[in-house]
Amino acid sequence: MPRIFIFGLGYSALALAGQLRSLGWEVAGTTRRESKIADLRQLGFTVYPFTRGEPLTVGSAALADFPYILHSVPPDDLGDPVFDLHGCDIVAQAPQLRWFGYLSTTGVYGDHKGAVVDETSPCHPTSTRAAMRLKTEQQWQDLQKNCGLPLHIFRLAGIYGPGRNVLRDLQRGEASQIVKPGHVFNRIHVADIVQALVASLHKPAPSNIYNLADDQPASSDEVLRFGAELLGVDAPTAIPFANAALSPMAKIFYADSKVVANTKVKHDLGLRLLYPSYREGLRGLKP
Repeated sequence: MPRIFIFGLGYSALALAGQLRSLGWEVAGTTRRESKIADLRQLGFTVYPFTRGEPLTVGSAALADFPYILHSVPPDDLGDPVFDLHGCDIVAQAPQLRWFGYLSTTGVYGDHKGAVVDETSPCHPTSTRAAMRLKTEQQWQDLQKNCGLPLHIFRLAGIYGPGRNVLRDLQRGEASQIVKPGHVFNRIHVADIVQALVASLHKPAPSNIYNLADDQPASSDEVLRFGAELLGVDAPTAIPFANAALSPMAKIFYADSKVVANTKVKHDLGLRLLYPSYREGLRGLKP
C-alpha cells in the first residue's frame, strides 16, 4: 500500500487525500486546527496537530516511513514552519524519498501587465506574502540541489471548487463586482489540482516546476456576471476599482495581472483539464 504524509490538510490537500484514499493509499498528515482532528480521523486519516515551535511528535523516524510527502502549509511572517521544524528530518530520508511536492502560488510571478508567464519567467512578487512563498521555494530548491531532495513545485492559480466559489458567494450575499479594466487572472478547479498531483505521484520528475492554471484567464467581474446568470439572479452593482473599499488581501489580488501558461504540465504529465475554464467549472458547481 503506497503511503503519503501531508503537511497541511487544507482545502486542496484534503481533496487529494480523499482521492488517494479511494485509490488504496494510506494517508497521514497535519492540521493547525484542533477542531478538525476528530473529523479527519473519522474519515480514516492519521492526523497530528501542527504548530510553529513544536516539532511533530510523529518524529523523523515515522516520517521516514513515508516515500511520498506533500507540503501544503503556507509560510507565516517568520517563514516556512515545515522547513524550519522538519527540513532536517526530510533531508535525512532523502535517499529513500521518492517524491516531495510543494504547493506554491502563481503569485510569485508578480505583475506582468497581462502578459503570458510560464515556469521560466522571472519572478518579481509584489506582496510580502508572495515574496515569502518564493523564498520558501528557494529554500527547498537548495535542499534539492545539495541533498538530492526529489522536489516538485506546483504553482497554483486562484483555487475554486465545491464550497469555495462565486456561486456560493452570490447566494450568501458576499459577492462584490469590482471592475478594473485590463485586470485578468487564471483559476484552477480543485479537481484539476488533484488530478495533476496524482499524475505527478505516479510519474516523479524531481526538480520540476509546474503551473496549475486553467486555459482561460478572465476578470473577476466577468466571472461574477456569469455566475449570476447561472443562478438567475442580478449581479451586484459594479464598483470601479478606484472607488472600492478593499481589504489588504484583496488589494494584493488586484495588484497583479498576468496570463499563466499551463503547457508544461499538459505535456509532461499528460494532463487534460476537467475544467478548462471558469464556465465549465461553475456549470459543474451549479446547485
